[in-house]
Amino acid sequence: MKFIVSGKNIEITPALKETAIKKVGKLDKFFQRDVEAYITMSVEKNRHIVEVTIPFNGGVLRAEEENHDMYTSIDKVVDSLERQMRRNKTKIEKKFHGGSLRLENFQFEDDDVDEEQEFKVVRTKRFAIKPMAVEEAILQMNLLGHQFFMFSNAETNEANVVYKRKDGNYGLIEPEF
Repeated sequence: MKFIVSGKNIEITPALKETAIKKVGKLDKFFQRDVEAYITMSVEKNRHIVEVTIPFNGGVLRAEEENHDMYTSIDKVVDSLERQMRRNKTKIEKKFHGGSLRLENFQFEDDDVDEEQEFKVVRTKRFAIKPMAVEEAILQMNLLGHQFFMFSNAETNEANVVYKRKDGNYGLIEPEF
């Protein structure tokens, strides 16, 4: 596994980098040698945030944790990733068998909006969409820790959205033209 460590609003010391690589390196047993792990550490006020993203063979494993201490955040993010891997082990094994994984080791203040107000987009995210089944999209959403996930439905070849409902079940949004 290869590690890319970066920081936002923080200087990454050699000790901090070494600790992050050592802790996230515990996940090395689940992945092939060529998989890259992106570790991003940031500080916002008193919050020390660690985000780890591991893209592999068409899937993405991601977790983000925060704490008042960076080293504790690192521990928490590794625990979160291990929990995701354990919780979804059989589903991941079926989908990504023979790929990059080795699993045998094993998330308006104002009520009235002025109509002339310009809406400001503060972030744009682009990603490649590949056709997938609804169940695969739900798995991918859970691995990313998101509440919703947009994908191209393999059955209909249309853009769909799956989302997690408050009652713990999942919903599917299909466009109607």
